[in-house]
Amino acid sequence: MRTLTYLVASTIDGFVAGPDGGDPTGSIFTVEGDHMQPLLEAFPEMVPTPAREQMNFWPENKNFDTVVEGRNSYQVGLDVGVTNAYRHLEHYVFSTTMTEAPDPDVHLVRTDPVAKVRELKQQDGKGIWLVGGGRLAHTLRHEIDELVVKLNPVVIGSGIPLFNGPFDKVDFELTDSRTFASGLVLLTYRRT
Repeated sequence: MRTLTYLVASTIDGFVAGPDGGDPTGSIFTVEGDHMQPLLEAFPEMVPTPAREQMNFWPENKNFDTVVEGRNSYQVGLDVGVTNAYRHLEHYVFSTTMTEAPDPDVHLVRTDPVAKVRELKQQDGKGIWLVGGGRLAHTLRHEIDELVVKLNPVVIGSGIPLFNGPFDKVDFELTDSRTFASGLVLLTYRRT
């Protein structure tokens, strides 16, 4: 059975993006430092297609062959003209407001995210990467098998939370941690 991994960058105070929901890469989360090369080696799938083109970076998928994301996370790419940021992965976008995907290689899912993820988990393949956002993560919280947090040494006070929804306790156990001189801490948890 495939697993669902929520691999995401977060601030110390638990936000994955600022209040405007825009791309936090470079503005909130640094892309420089001793953490970058180990992250690229461990999770090459997380590098979006436009960045791969700029970097001439074309590794094989190591952990995931599928990516899932919510409408607002997907909108970040659309706002800069990117209709499919992850062409190297089977791409699913969950939305009840979109009527069709602007890219033929993006699967628009307008039904229950939990049911769809359970269906995907039953299929053959590598892992499934939940890239964001906070509302979808909250909806899928009981389906997340692994939580990998790139905890950045920054506090922003408000924004899009790691899990955005009403109180509902879900327990995870820490299975690995790695600290970098840049201040980033990579935390890996498994749902208990």
